[in-house]
Amino acid sequence: MGGTAAMDYISQGIATAFQLLARGDAETWSAVITTLRVSSLSILISLLLGIPAGFLLGSISFPGKNSIRTLVDTLLALPTVVVGLLVYSLISRRGPLGEFGLLFTLEGIVIGQVVLGLPIVVALTASAIESLEVQLRQTLLTLGTTKKQLVLSTLWEARYAVTVAAITAYSRIISEVGVSMMLGGNIKWHTRSITTAMALETGKGEFAMGIALGMVLLFIVLLVNLFLAEFKRRSAA
Repeated sequence: MGGTAAMDYISQGIATAFQLLARGDAETWSAVITTLRVSSLSILISLLLGIPAGFLLGSISFPGKNSIRTLVDTLLALPTVVVGLLVYSLISRRGPLGEFGLLFTLEGIVIGQVVLGLPIVVALTASAIESLEVQLRQTLLTLGTTKKQLVLSTLWEARYAVTVAAITAYSRIISEVGVSMMLGGNIKWHTRSITTAMALETGKGEFAMGIALGMVLLFIVLLVNLFLAEFKRRSAA
């Protein structure tokens, strides 16, 4: 394929992608909505579990702390297909959680994505808490703050770093393929997400739909990063 033909092929794909999005193509938007539903629930659970765990890991010394930190740091680099395989073994029919029927469901995908996002939230929150000066905590305690006020004040001081942790985790969750493919089964109208649909449609030669879904994914990531930039600006003001 010559250079001109290749550019025509790409431009036609982009034009068709815009048409699919503009006319509200049901299959395309089904994948988008599924992705937003699953990723939003996954990051919410990751934050609810990860921020308290990260705070404790970063502020309290206890036996085995270094081992836990090493484990959390190791989980940061765990490939998505490995996470998918591990969770699959737990929720498949023969697994210990097989009786709940979680395989090839949105709930099963959420479990896998939480396993992906949780270590990121824990590790980055713990690092943020550790980076705060010890003098800050001592000053707060001297002022007679309660434990609840100490926790809230410390988290407020680390708010930007915690927000970065949340966005980093969300970016990993929303862009993964292995977990959604293995645990969701890429079922049309049910568990098919943006990334799994992109892989499937591009493999079938449906270049336009792949581009359309990719554009939506890029737009979501752009919005998330714009939010982070605005939050940083307001925090520095």
